[in-house]
Amino acid sequence: MRTAILGAGRMGSWLAETLAPAHEVAVRDTESGRAERVSGVKVLRTDGELLDFAPELLVNCVPLGFTIDVFRRTLPLLPETCMLSDIASVKTGFGEYYRETGRPFVSTHPMFGPTHADVRSLEGENAVVITESCEEGKEFFRNLYRGLGLRVFEDSFDGHDRTVAYSLATPFASTLVFSACMKNLDAPGTNFRKHLEIARSLLGEDDRLLAEILFNPHTVRQIELINSQLAYLNHIIMGRDFEEMQKFLARLRSNLGMAGEVSSGTGGI
Repeated sequence: MRTAILGAGRMGSWLAETLAPAHEVAVRDTESGRAERVSGVKVLRTDGELLDFAPELLVNCVPLGFTIDVFRRTLPLLPETCMLSDIASVKTGFGEYYRETGRPFVSTHPMFGPTHADVRSLEGENAVVITESCEEGKEFFRNLYRGLGLRVFEDSFDGHDRTVAYSLATPFASTLVFSACMKNLDAPGTNFRKHLEIARSLLGEDDRLLAEILFNPHTVRQIELINSQLAYLNHIIMGRDFEEMQKFLARLRSNLGMAGEVSSGTGGI
């Protein structure tokens, strides 16, 4: 499929290089030099070049928060039959926009990032395909993701954003709180070092990406749950209530599928 990709950041570059061996792929990025670093693709530098390329599929990979504005500016340059697509982490407002255009569309989300995943071996990673997408688009991305060894799930726009609030915003918020309370230690323990590695990796991401994931409308509820559990834990600690702590830890182990597992040592903490 003749595919144009807007945005040559980490995910846009990954997608372009993944598609290039089997498809005609062109990339456009407003930041000088970024598109040129993508292997095996045509570089689009002007509106006229995009118009002449006449893509069958346009995948919008610009930073989250700019996606719909870029779609609006680009739409007049596309053939009437061009399918629209995005791989955004948060889909708020996308369904309404796609329906307004009247064009075929497919919205997906590879549930990994090149910062954290080995893109050369994605076996066992996950991807989501939005159910409201057109059948041709869904089949295209199902085949692409499954060919890479990804597990493919389908969900609605709203369902996807609820899942992202749970699976991304919750650990993001927890890691940010850890970072806010952290100080340098000369001899940190194993757990501290593991958390520190996660925090540094997260804070190495683009500020806009982090902000937009946390600005997901469903994130507020997850933050409220974190606050309520912290308040409960604080209550247990203040009362030095060992029996209540045991009940709390048992519930947490059950949440993690660890019911009946109890560590007998203190090594590595």
